[in-house]
Amino acid sequence: MDLFKQAKPYLAVIFKQFGYAGSAIISKSALNKGMSHYAFAIYRNLFAAAVFAPFAVVLERKVRPRMTISVLWKIILLGLLEPVIDQNLYYAAMKYTTATFAVSMTNMLPALTFLLAWILRLEEVNTRRLHSQIKIAGTIITVGGAMIMTVVRGPAINLPWTRADANVQSPAAANPQDPIKGALMISAGCFCWASFHILQAMTVKSYPACLSLTSMICTAGALQGTIVTLVAERGNPSVWSIHFDTILMSYVYSGVVTSGVGYCISGIIMRAKGPVFVTAFSPLSMVIVAFMSTFILAERLTFGRVFGAISIVTGLYLVIWGKCKDQISPSKSTNVDETDPIDEQLPDKNLTTKSSNDEKNDATKGDIAGGDNAV
Repeated sequence: MDLFKQAKPYLAVIFKQFGYAGSAIISKSALNKGMSHYAFAIYRNLFAAAVFAPFAVVLERKVRPRMTISVLWKIILLGLLEPVIDQNLYYAAMKYTTATFAVSMTNMLPALTFLLAWILRLEEVNTRRLHSQIKIAGTIITVGGAMIMTVVRGPAINLPWTRADANVQSPAAANPQDPIKGALMISAGCFCWASFHILQAMTVKSYPACLSLTSMICTAGALQGTIVTLVAERGNPSVWSIHFDTILMSYVYSGVVTSGVGYCISGIIMRAKGPVFVTAFSPLSMVIVAFMSTFILAERLTFGRVFGAISIVTGLYLVIWGKCKDQISPSKSTNVDETDPIDEQLPDKNLTTKSSNDEKNDATKGDIAGGDNAV
């Protein structure tokens, strides 16, 4: 049972990355068919809010904190950072690259989150200790790997299931490819995404109702995204149309799994592990997307991108190793233990009760002894 409690955060973030990988594949297929990334950001968050709001109303009616002006402004900013800015930049960049490239570039997210958490003193960094030095080195390696993926291509890797289609133009190739432009857009989006995680970690401390918080973030993102879309897609009413096709499937899947479940899982785990831990497992989605996209989207890997991806994974797991050393360090006092705080307090109560009983017994024995002496 203790092992399962310790494994729950890891299982949750792994499940989250599988969800992100599926969203990248489905969304890239929908973009190839003409989906507007502006409309995608709106409908995705609308579906997430519609699904999670009823659960939030029922399940958190007794534990939902009182809304304050400070929390409201944080929710509005959260809805702007990730549901609007990051999602639009990310999916706009995906049109200029491939699904594998886009997901691989987002592996800068843990490094950026680590740097922001370090600046804001949410992450412990002592440059005199080995594990802190390794975390810094891992951050540098991660950024370097992302740059390699951007500028280095190399020869294509012919996989057995893509070699037969080597002379066939894939749907992704039908769109103009501009890796530099796509990389810059994804980098800007990752900075907003990292800022979103930092702000979310701060918000859940004062508003720990994760289902309600997720619903309000998605609602705020959909409302702000509507304003952006009305300006960016003015004169193009067709972007608002909904049909039973891959585009609708991408709306529903990405909304429920990526936005809804993803935000909720992140909020819950951040309370115990912090924002760096939540973002440290993003390389897993890259591996899944790189493998699946060769089957589904007929994308081809290159040696440059594979080498850059290996560098990113290496740097990220150096950061994870340093993070683990932080958690077991005796001086680490900012992280909350994985066990339930109520369970932690039970031994203290038992100990206090036992001490009180011992004192009463000693006092009783003393009275008896005093009575005997008096006789």
